[in-house]
Order: sequence, then C-alpha cells, then structure tokens
Amino acid sequence: MKRKFVTNLILLLFLNLLIKPFWIFGIDRTVQNIVGAESYGLYFALLNFSVILNILLDLGITNYNNRNIAQHHHLLQKYLNNIVGLKFLLAIGYALVCLAAAFIVGYSQVQLHLLFFLIINQFLISLTLYLRSNISGLHLFRTDSLLSVLDRGLMIVFCSILLFTNWLNIEFSIHWFVYAQTLAYGLTALITFGIVLKHARNFKLRLDWRYVRLILKQSYPYALLILLMSFYNRIDSVMLERILPDPLGKQQAGIYAQAFRLLDAAAMFGALFAGLLLPIFSRMIKKREELGQLVQFAFLLIIVPAILVGVTANFYGLSIMHLLYHEHMEQSAPIFGILMAGFSGIATTYIFGTLLTANGSLKQLNLMAFCGMLINIGLNLLLIPKFYAAGSAYASLVTQLLTAVAQLAIATHLFKFKINYLLLLKLTGFLLFAILVAKLSLFLKSWQVGVVVLWSAGLIYAFMSRLISLKALITLLKNEQE
Repeated sequence: MKRKFVTNLILLLFLNLLIKPFWIFGIDRTVQNIVGAESYGLYFALLNFSVILNILLDLGITNYNNRNIAQHHHLLQKYLNNIVGLKFLLAIGYALVCLAAAFIVGYSQVQLHLLFFLIINQFLISLTLYLRSNISGLHLFRTDSLLSVLDRGLMIVFCSILLFTNWLNIEFSIHWFVYAQTLAYGLTALITFGIVLKHARNFKLRLDWRYVRLILKQSYPYALLILLMSFYNRIDSVMLERILPDPLGKQQAGIYAQAFRLLDAAAMFGALFAGLLLPIFSRMIKKREELGQLVQFAFLLIIVPAILVGVTANFYGLSIMHLLYHEHMEQSAPIFGILMAGFSGIATTYIFGTLLTANGSLKQLNLMAFCGMLINIGLNLLLIPKFYAAGSAYASLVTQLLTAVAQLAIATHLFKFKINYLLLLKLTGFLLFAILVAKLSLFLKSWQVGVVVLWSAGLIYAFMSRLISLKALITLLKNEQE
C-alpha cells in the first residue's frame, strides 16, 4: 500500500503542479488585479457563503460512498442509480436555502445574481466530486488524477480567452469570471459521468426511498462533519464583509483573499493526500492491516513542506505579496504569514482526520469540529472589529492548530499508536533549523535566492536527519510488490 500511495501521489503532484499554479497565479491572481480588491472581495465573500452551505448538496454522501465503494466494489451500480437522482433533489433544496439565507442577510440584487451562478457552480463541483469518489473507490487513481485537474485546465483556457484576447469583444468583469467557471465545471461533470458509466455498465435513474433513507441515515454524520469544518474554514471572509461597514468590509475581504489564495493553493496539494489515503485507509482497516508505518510516512511527507511553507511566508511574505499584487501588499503580507503558520495544522488534519474518517470515528470528529467552529466564530467576533482581516487570520491560526492537536490525540488513542518522542524532537529541530536558515538568508541580496537556499537546506536536513528516508522512497518506487 505504501508503494501505491507514493506512485499515485507523484502522478497527482505532477499534474497539479502543472495546472493549478498557473490557475492560481496566472488567472485567479490576474482577475483580482484587474477587477480590484473590493470587487474581488465581494466575489470571495459570496463564494465562501456558498461553500459553507454546500454540504446540503452532499449530506456526507461522497465520503460515505468513497469509503464503501473502496470496500465493496459490487455496490457501484446500485449506489449510482439512486444517488444521482438524489443529488439533483438536494441541489434544489440547497439553492432554496442559500437564496433564503441571502435574503435574510440582506444581499443586493447584484450580489444575488452572482450568488445564483455560484450556487450552480457548487452543485456541479459536488456532483463531480461524488462521481470521482466512485473512481477513486475503485482504486483507479490515475484516472482520478487526470480528472482532478480537468476543471482547472478548462477554466485556464476559457479565462485566458476572456483576459488576454479580444475574440468575444467584451469588457472583463467578475461576472464573466464566474460564467467561465460554470462552463468548465459543467463539462467536467459530463466527462466524469461518462467514465463512471463505463465502469457501472448500466445506469437507470431512480429513487428507491427506502434505500435513500438508509444511505442518508448512514451518511449524515459525514455531512455534519463537513458542515462544521466548512464554518471554521470559510466563514472568515463572510464575517469580514458583513461585520465591517461598506466599503471597508469588501476591501478587507479582498485583502484577506490575497493572503488566503496561497493558503488555498497549499491546501489543494494537501487535499491530494486525503483523496488518496481515504480509500487506502478504508481498505486497510477492513483487512485489519497495520496502519502505523503508512500514517507516519504520509504525515512526514506533508508536514516537512508545511513547516517550510510557514517559515517562508513569515520571512518573505512582503516580497511575495509585492510580486503577486498591485495594491494592499503591506496589509496582506502579515496576514499571509499568520495564515501559513496554520498550514501545519491543516496538513495534520489531512492525515489524521482522513484516518479517523476512514475508521468511521464520526462522533469524535464532529465533537472536535463543533468546538472548532465555536472557537473560530467567537474569535472572529472578538478580533475583526479591532484588527480587521488580521483578526480573522489569528482566529484561523488558533482554530487550525487546536483542531489538529485534537485529531492527533483522538487517532493516537483509538489506534493505540505509541507516541514517538524522538520524531517530535526531530520535527522541533527541523523547525528551529528552518528559522535559523531563513534568518541568515535575509542577508542575501535576492529574496528569491533566499527562498531557494531555505528550501534546499531544509530538504537536505530532512533527508540527512531521516525525517524522510530517501532510501525508503527509492525502494518503494523500485519494488514491484505493494
């Protein structure tokens, strides 16, 4: 299983490094620079508003389906026949709830128009993720890897036409950015459905209500978990835009978006680990295979870059903001450093939260997520009026680190993992070494060279201290046995 994880992770990383950085820095960043912080801040707040409630589109079905298809391949056709119809019904409910909440919050007609298309986008994303959960559940990881970048690839093409050519003879606005996403997500959903249909062999759209009730009864704990985690991961910009008066609220949401964009980019790569590990962990748990080695191996592969990312952001944040944006760089740089310091917590969640999900430990995870939501909302209410976007960043940092520690403790208890004090000491030493190298690299004339020196020295240290075993990686890749 280690070899399967590593080889497919390499493919996933390659494809995502090929596509997603160009999307984030070439397209998404360019859009914000063109439309301005206020206009993009409005879009960013509405996007997160739609994301918070998007669990109503899924109700935990995707994670439940991934876990069950990984353990019982023969259920694919039966699940597909019933769940696709259910997804469309859930979409109607989600749209009504979103629009009702938007009216209550007091969104304007322009905001509601934009939100309507964002609602459609969330449905298409949710449908595609459900369809992909069948593919990864069947352990068709290479196919799933290609599909994971298809939507971004299409959006790059469509947005490039809008941004860099005059073919359509239109004035670019944030609305056209959303319309291009809708087209890309729709095509991706159709292509993914065609691939799943090939493996299911037969498809009949139907709704067996007894069967649907059974699925919802078993999946609702997953839904509650995703809803609670969405609140403490996405509510920051919504609260910024709503709590602070206009136009300050939209501007601060835009400034926060500048810093959050890079955290979101890092989290995309972290999510690749979770997507691969969920079906692998599920099958290993069913077969009662030893989990400790794979868990530690995956954790070290993600936590080492996470620490380097956090150190880089805090020492070179202002230079990076100046490279990427045209305005508000001095304000977004410290926010960037705070958010990226919390990425280690997010990375930890992608390993241990995924392990607990695969184990079905939803009661413990939901309690953890509920506490995380209360902490995050409370801190945002307290800090936003005083510190604006920086207050939201601090709220995020505290929440991510506390929830990560909680999940690590729960997993250690449930799986009887032994605490590896030597490993903790090595990680502490790695962090201190990275900070020392970063401080020394500030004396270099070029900050870009400083970043290269930091990452090179950090990775060399990680291999030499055997935080990551280069020999084990090479052996895994050469070994033909799983």
